[in-house]
Amino acid sequence: MKKNPVETILGFGVLIFAGLFLFFAASRVDIGKVDGYIVSANFSKIGGLEVGSDVRISGIKVGSVLSTVLNKDDYTADVYMSIDPTVQLPDDTVAAIADVGIMGDKYIRLEPGKSGKLLKENDRILQTKNYKSLEDNVSEFIFLSTK
Repeated sequence: MKKNPVETILGFGVLIFAGLFLFFAASRVDIGKVDGYIVSANFSKIGGLEVGSDVRISGIKVGSVLSTVLNKDDYTADVYMSIDPTVQLPDDTVAAIADVGIMGDKYIRLEPGKSGKLLKENDRILQTKNYKSLEDNVSEFIFLSTK
């Protein structure tokens, strides 16, 4: 079987194009860990939140989840996160676990408060909203509609 040089050149072109696409995709994705100050929050349900998940304010990534630990005293989840040092959070910030979509990844949504006092290294976010699964939302909707 004789090889056609046009097919060979076209094959190299496809490989170069695929390589450029992968390089562009890798440069646009922000999946790295954010180095900054560490804060924690306590949740009764984290719904599959994973190490490396985003911490966002208004949809913008400002941190990442470092670890999730079971609190052996009350069997809740302690979540440790790293926050970008340029982002100064008030101490009345609220942390909530949210979904990217119905079946999407989980992330921590921060809602900064109005306090003049700021969180420092190793401080704890005291106000949290637990994760509500799809089943929780549906059962709440059914309960409210049957009242």
